[in-house]
Amino acid sequence: MTAIKTVAVIGGGPAGLMAAETLGAAGLQVHLYDAMPSVGRKFLLAGRGGLNLTHSEPFDVFASRFGDRRAALEPLLQAFSPDALRAWAQGLGIETFVGTSGRVFPTDMKAAPLLRAWLHRLRATGVQFHMRHRWLGWPDGEASATRLRFAAPGGEVQAQHDAVVLALGGASWSRLGSDGAWVPWLQARGVEVAALAPANCGFDVAWSAHFAERFAGQPFKSVAIAFTDSAGRSFTRRGEFVATATGIEGSLIYAASALLRDEIAANGSATVRLDLLPDRSPEQVAAAVRHPRGARSLSSHLKSRLGIDGVKAGVLHEALTREEMLDPDRLAATLKAVPIRLMAPRPIDEAISTAGGVKFGALDAALMTGALPGVFCAGEMLDWEAPTGGYLLNASMASGAAAARGVLAHLAAGD
Repeated sequence: MTAIKTVAVIGGGPAGLMAAETLGAAGLQVHLYDAMPSVGRKFLLAGRGGLNLTHSEPFDVFASRFGDRRAALEPLLQAFSPDALRAWAQGLGIETFVGTSGRVFPTDMKAAPLLRAWLHRLRATGVQFHMRHRWLGWPDGEASATRLRFAAPGGEVQAQHDAVVLALGGASWSRLGSDGAWVPWLQARGVEVAALAPANCGFDVAWSAHFAERFAGQPFKSVAIAFTDSAGRSFTRRGEFVATATGIEGSLIYAASALLRDEIAANGSATVRLDLLPDRSPEQVAAAVRHPRGARSLSSHLKSRLGIDGVKAGVLHEALTREEMLDPDRLAATLKAVPIRLMAPRPIDEAISTAGGVKFGALDAALMTGALPGVFCAGEMLDWEAPTGGYLLNASMASGAAAARGVLAHLAAGD
């Protein structure tokens, strides 16, 4: 009688859980290891504001959100598309809906019920969970890539499996388990890894002490930003973001973060142009600025004629001197394009996600590492990035399913 193959899945985030589900459903014995006391911690955190599962836009547009990594990820996403993800959730008893932005959410906007149903399914297929097992790489001098070391509650343990799926995440929100400690271990075994970097992140700005103290935490609403990098790539979008004591963050900034981060890395800084009045043309703004204000102060005039006050007025004063504020042409032009110089991305641990990771050139089409036969990689530890909006979660789950299919093919070929 042929022994049942065993597979280690290391990492209990969406990629690892999807790999475990696919493998368990195929009849393999799956052992899921995670350093934390419970799985899905970042998944639950992401769901606090309403779990964004995926996006409803046409698939071609959806795939384009992955930029330079589209070619590598598109086959995975075709096999586990946004529609497939919604059908999968429905199979767990979780209905979904499309929000006004096109984003897809569970009807109750919560992550916990979905995770509970998912774990119930995994346990029903025989997946064994090993919590508080932190992967430590491979034993010194061990030739097998599928013999593993773990720091466990009772001390270090080793485990031998027939195949391994690594789904260890990037390096953001390390307190939830993804700390990037795996990078040197894979590099030492000959796996090429691009340096991890913050993605969907905020940026530092040299605000004045007055602005930082008065406006930290205040949102910029109904604005637009424009940016063109030194290579000529442009970004323009309307939305919202928030001023912080150290700079700026929020959805509109996250959407441009890859371009901004790379520009800072190349040239030391990046300057975005903030349109405080995207609903008004430059001519309309100029006319309002020049309108006679009588005895009113300039600040009262801008508030009554253009609705500029609070943090919008504050950032205007960051860009212009008192004398420049009194120049109607300069003031009108700046209202449509406030320059904000970004000095650095915020630390990687604060980022929503990370860029960099295991290079696709180090993997075959089934996501198996060329340097470590039998070891597959999935999720955010791969070298890709995407904006928020459901793209991160969908691609992580798609890669977990793809790695599991790769394991099945690999083990079948070895029989």
